[in-house]
Amino acid sequence: MSRPTLHANGDASADVVIVGSGVVGGLIADQLAAEGHAVLVLEAGLRIQRDQAVENWRNMPFENRLHSDFQGLYPQSPDAPAPLYFPENHYVGLSGPNGSAFKQGYLRTVGGTTWHWAASSWRHLPVDFRMQSTYGVGRDWAIGYDDLEPYYCRAEEAMGVAGPNDPALQSPAERSKPYPMDMVPWAYGDKRFAEVVNAHGFRSIPIPQARSTRPWNGRPTCCGNNNCQPICPIGAMYNGIHSIESAERKGALVLAQAVVYKIDTDEANRITAVHWYDAERKSHKATGKKFVLACNGIETPRLLLLAANARNPNGIANSSDQVGRNMMDHSGMHCSFVANEPLWIGRGPAQSSCIVGPRDGEFRAQYSATKIILNNISQVAPATEKALAMGLSGKALDEEIRRRAVCGVDLSISLEPLPDPNNRLTLSATRKDPLGLACPDIHYDVGDYVRRGVAAVHEQLKTIGQLFGATDFVINENLNANNHIMGGTIMGADPRDSVVDGDCRAHDHANLWLPGGGAMPSASVVNTTLSMAALGIRAADSISRSLAQA
Repeated sequence: MSRPTLHANGDASADVVIVGSGVVGGLIADQLAAEGHAVLVLEAGLRIQRDQAVENWRNMPFENRLHSDFQGLYPQSPDAPAPLYFPENHYVGLSGPNGSAFKQGYLRTVGGTTWHWAASSWRHLPVDFRMQSTYGVGRDWAIGYDDLEPYYCRAEEAMGVAGPNDPALQSPAERSKPYPMDMVPWAYGDKRFAEVVNAHGFRSIPIPQARSTRPWNGRPTCCGNNNCQPICPIGAMYNGIHSIESAERKGALVLAQAVVYKIDTDEANRITAVHWYDAERKSHKATGKKFVLACNGIETPRLLLLAANARNPNGIANSSDQVGRNMMDHSGMHCSFVANEPLWIGRGPAQSSCIVGPRDGEFRAQYSATKIILNNISQVAPATEKALAMGLSGKALDEEIRRRAVCGVDLSISLEPLPDPNNRLTLSATRKDPLGLACPDIHYDVGDYVRRGVAAVHEQLKTIGQLFGATDFVINENLNANNHIMGGTIMGADPRDSVVDGDCRAHDHANLWLPGGGAMPSASVVNTTLSMAALGIRAADSISRSLAQA
């Protein structure tokens, strides 16, 4: 087992230096440390403990809980802010026709944003890798589904994904191995909802989830606490911290509150070192053989632009001028109504079933695919807010809360964006973080492709409402972000119009990898985490081969 070296002056050296400790950085660190390489992980944020996060959630004000404040319970490093909205800190500047639809909620902390995700672990469809070739829109990947499929299997194993092993319930069904665990059992609401809508041409199926349905790698079986967002209190749901802790047991060194701001390159444009500020704002340097930036789809392109040097005046890895361009997220909306029968939403995990019928078809040449999730988050809080707004009190108030809580439905809809180089992250000329580093600005327009998809999904939602005799039927017209950040370091076969190759290796720097959502050239319409993890593991194999050749 090799270990990184910490020098007396605070500098460090390792075989592999990884910036970012989320799911992608954690999986890469775990694999390379297991192979005996000296691995150093630099994380800008704090290290937190699960029990404290749970206690913070329990003590949050009702208003924060009601409106899904998944950020506020996680303490922030004073030098490494992330977006906050209660109140809003404006760390990310947003502009453009749909800037508000790109309000991302990510964490900068050891373990990353999977501390507060819903654990949905979908694969892309095979056709999603060939959007331009198949439908004449978007871009093709530098690799195909068959290239990534073995890495999907490895990611599902590493994260402990539970899913349906009946091909009729899978999306996609092209698999070389079964899921590691059987699917998370459906609650009554999932069963009844699927029973009603599937009889009328919809396809509601189980969501593959990185959640234990039996003890798995030290994780307990999920007991259905229902607050997976913002924190799984028992650790049954996979978080990036699980991979980080595993990597540490194998010799990796993780330094929290290490804000990387500068990158050195040599005459061959290889990366030679990264510089970081510690908690006392003292600068240190980490040297290595191979380097990975796995900060997330916003922080990675931000760092690449911040680190511009004489040899790379437009930013590291940016000879193509594509760093920070093609920003994407699954912009979405919510539809809520009160059904004419009890569905008892709120039993079990936050999300377990999803309508995927509109996920693919010839229509994708014209407008976006959609998915419709039945949110299984308890309806008691919104039911209480609405009942109070009616001016009720006493027994009438109690009965109305109960009726709305057991019959209330919240559908979360996602739409598929296309990569657009004009949807761009740049460095702010006026706003700085506490270290004096430029904050990110993002210009965003969902585009007519998504807007036409919105019109299509409206009709689907109206049909679903009619099937349940819906009252108080509301479609929220304001598009929301889903924290699935993609595109800012986009993949491609041609270095002239892309940042990384099929291994997420930077075209401009032979020893730099930029894996994760930023590399994804198409969004599909499903949560990105499993694809990010698969790309991370594929990158780890590439790094391993490169180390063997050195």
